[in-house]
Amino acid sequence: MLLLALTLLATDIVVSPKGPVRSVAEAVRLAAPGDRIVVRAGRYEEGPIVIDKRLELVGEGRPEIRGRGGYMLIHVTADSVALRGLVLSHVDPSQVEDRAVLKFDGVRGCVAEDLEIREGFYGIYVAGSRDCRLERNRVTGPGRAELYSGNAIHLWNSRDMVLRDNLVTGHRDGLYFEFVRATEITGNRSEGNVRYGLHFMFSDSCNYRMNVFVRNGAGIAVMYTRWLTVADNRFEHNQGPTAYGLLLKEISDSRLEDNTFDDNTVGLLFEGGGRNVVTGNAFAGNGWAIRLMANSIDNRFEGNTFTGNSFDVATNSESNYSVFAGNWWDRYQGYDLDRDGTGDVPFRPVRLFSLLVARNTPAVIMLRSFFVDLLDAAERVLPVLTPETLVDATPLMERPR
Repeated sequence: MLLLALTLLATDIVVSPKGPVRSVAEAVRLAAPGDRIVVRAGRYEEGPIVIDKRLELVGEGRPEIRGRGGYMLIHVTADSVALRGLVLSHVDPSQVEDRAVLKFDGVRGCVAEDLEIREGFYGIYVAGSRDCRLERNRVTGPGRAELYSGNAIHLWNSRDMVLRDNLVTGHRDGLYFEFVRATEITGNRSEGNVRYGLHFMFSDSCNYRMNVFVRNGAGIAVMYTRWLTVADNRFEHNQGPTAYGLLLKEISDSRLEDNTFDDNTVGLLFEGGGRNVVTGNAFAGNGWAIRLMANSIDNRFEGNTFTGNSFDVATNSESNYSVFAGNWWDRYQGYDLDRDGTGDVPFRPVRLFSLLVARNTPAVIMLRSFFVDLLDAAERVLPVLTPETLVDATPLMERPR
C-alpha cells in the first residue's frame, strides 16, 4: 500500500531543449524519490550526473545525453532506478579510472533497457549490486587497442542479474564478469571485440543460453568457475594464432549442451578442471574441434557431432582421463553388423599428425599431403603414439538431427 501511494504521488519532470528544465542533471536535483524524468528529443551536453534517489529516466524520440569526456557520465547509487530509451555517449579513456558511460554502484533492482551507448571507455559497469536487469541495449565502442578500450558490459561482485538481448561490439571485452553469482545471460550478441567476446572468472552458478559470440579477437575465455550451464550458444569465426571459440580453464561440475562451434581456430579448449558434461554440441569447420589438455579429467563427451574439422580432438599427452561415447564423426569408416546404431569398431579421434603439429607447428602446411594420409592410416591400423584410452567405443552411425 505504501508503494502504491508513493507511485500515485509521483510526478513527471520534462526536460527539453526549449522548456523550463533544459538539463538532465537539473531535473535529477529537482526530482523527489519516485518521480519520472522524461527527456524529449534533442542533444544535451552534461557534466557528471549522480542519481542518488529512486527515479525513472525515460527518453522520448531517442534524445542524446553527451558527456564532456573526462569523467563518468551517469553514476547510479540508489536502488530501483530505471533508465530507458536514451542515447548515452562520450567518456574518454583513462589509465587510472574505470570510467563508464553508465555505472550502477552498490544498488538493487535497477534497470537499463533500450539504451544506445557509444563513444565510451566502459559502457555499462555494475559493481556490488544485485537483482538488476540489463536488456535490449546496444553498446558500441571505438574498436581500439586494449589499452584504450574498456569492456562493453562489466559486472563485478554482483549476483542475481539478468542480461538479455544486448548487442556489444568494439570494446576490449564484450561481456566481462568477475565474482558474479546466479546470473542469467540470454540472447546477447557479442561481436568484433578487441580481445574476448565473453570473459569471466570466479562466477559460479550462472546460465549462458542462446547467445552469439562471433569474430572476437581471442574468442571466449571462462576461468575458475563451477556449476555453469552453457546451452544453445553459437561460437563462430573466432580466428587467430591464440584464438578459440571457447576456452574452459579450471571449470568444473558444469554442462555444455547443444552449442554450435563453427569456423574457429580452436572450437573448445579444456585446460584443467573436470567433471563436466559436453553433450549435443555441433563442431563444424574448425581447425581443432576440441583440444583436451591432460590436466582436465573426468569429463564426458557424448552425442556431439564433428563435421569438416581439420582435427577433431587433440591432446598434449599419451594418457587420457575423460570419456568419449556415442558421438558422430564424419571421418568414421566403421560398420554396424548388429544394426544397433553404433559402430562395431571404436573410433580414435586423435590423429597422429595432430601430435606432430603440437610439437612442430609449421608442420601444419603438410595437412593435405598424401604423406600425412599415410601416417594417419598407419596409426589407425597399429596405434603407437596416440592415446590408447582416448577412443569413442560406440560411435554413432547416423548423424543426430
